Amino acid sequence: MANHPNWRLPEVPEFTLTSPDFEEGETLPQWARSGIAGAGGEDRSPTLHWDGAPSGTRSFALTVYDPDAPTGSGWWHWAVYNIPAKVTSLPQDAGNPDAGLLPPGSITLPNEIRLERYLGAAPPSGHGEHRYVFTVSALDVERLDIPEGSTPAILGFHIASHIVARAQLTGVSETP
Repeated sequence: MANHPNWRLPEVPEFTLTSPDFEEGETLPQWARSGIAGAGGEDRSPTLHWDGAPSGTRSFALTVYDPDAPTGSGWWHWAVYNIPAKVTSLPQDAGNPDAGLLPPGSITLPNEIRLERYLGAAPPSGHGEHRYVFTVSALDVERLDIPEGSTPAILGFHIASHIVARAQLTGVSETP
């Protein structure tokens, strides 16, 4: 059975998440792979656009998760919350803190290697294709109060209490 990232999460309405950089189920661009983790990429997050969130949305949270990582718990590549409700897109490389492209007030949590940034795809060599699930959650609160340095799993716990809709886009990557 494949690990489904929404297993046991609240069932909520869906809205649309797209990227001009890759289509649903397609391979992520090489530059969206990790250079930090030695996978030949640039750790550049793709452009994301979302549309159709419910009118009661007060903020968004974004996560990028690899459910296929050989860890028993998956691998969190990026987690951002307190994205203002008026925001409906993020530009390419928004996951790079030095680029300053995230909306004011947005907070990035440390990923699995404890960096507060987007970490590109880097599946282990010969492990097969991994899914990278980009999720934008529409929330019924303007701000989530999460302790600094919390994990993306803690963010997920808080999202579950406030989610009103979810948009997802999955890219894939493999290291031969």
